[in-house]
Amino acid sequence: MDKIAVLIPCYNESKTIKKVIEDFKRELPEATIYVYDNNSKDNTDKIAKEAGAVVRYERKQGKGNVIRTMFREIDAECYIMTDGDDTYPAEYAKKMCEAVLERNVDMVIGDRLSSTYFTENKRPFHNIGNVLVRKLINMIYKSNIRDVMTGYRAFSYQFVKTFPILSKGFEIETEMTIHTLDKNLGVENFIIEYRDRPDGSSSKLNTYSDGFKVIKTIISLYKNYKPLSFFSWVSALLTLIGICFLVPVLHDYIKTGLVPRMPSFLTSVFFFICAIQSFFCGLILQTIVKTTRQDFEIKLNECKDKEKELKKQN
Repeated sequence: MDKIAVLIPCYNESKTIKKVIEDFKRELPEATIYVYDNNSKDNTDKIAKEAGAVVRYERKQGKGNVIRTMFREIDAECYIMTDGDDTYPAEYAKKMCEAVLERNVDMVIGDRLSSTYFTENKRPFHNIGNVLVRKLINMIYKSNIRDVMTGYRAFSYQFVKTFPILSKGFEIETEMTIHTLDKNLGVENFIIEYRDRPDGSSSKLNTYSDGFKVIKTIISLYKNYKPLSFFSWVSALLTLIGICFLVPVLHDYIKTGLVPRMPSFLTSVFFFICAIQSFFCGLILQTIVKTTRQDFEIKLNECKDKEKELKKQN
């Protein structure tokens, strides 16, 4: 079991990976640095090996797939996740590790948005998207997460070994954040400086398609983690539509005592029935979620016991 493991998922980062590895070796000499190559075609893996990293491979394309494999294969007391594009300074890693190792924080978020992100990042739609996603999640979970989509984080052993990864791509950071908030795990914001990619290094993130995936992930996880709240909103919407169909029918009935708009009346009844079904669906799923959370707490205890055993073996 490693004391600290630096996790670097990589896809075509030959221009920057050597510097990233050297920076983290300098700041965290006790750490083991893992580079997981995700089908790079520019000798990223070869450069990483020469720089002294442990290089492994994940053939399924996508950052989420890489992180899933990393979390399964590596045992460490503390994990640092960063990108191979040299946008996250290594000098913050030690303080982030201290939060995990000394204060038992489960996830430390490298907060770019409170420092240099908006001046360094030259893609305005990325900036807007980051702010919108952050505000949406904080509104839903009544939290104070400062940077939802940052790729610079520190994790505890119990977070890594109990996090069920579903995402395949760049929406993985959003999934991590929501999972931490929902399961009431310890989380801290840690302000870091951000620097844009150096010349010759291109982003793998597509503003529109990946942004859509992130929003879709938020909605899906909101439904899964807070079903009563989600289906209550659906129920309210269906009720509102039903009322819109019913109002003209009631108006005619009050004036004439007749129901000439029978199709509108039946449509309103249909929406009211759907609203009731939606609400009770949310109630049933909320009970299941509560049971799942109880099981998760038991799993956390088992994970803690396993961590102690691994430490003894070392």
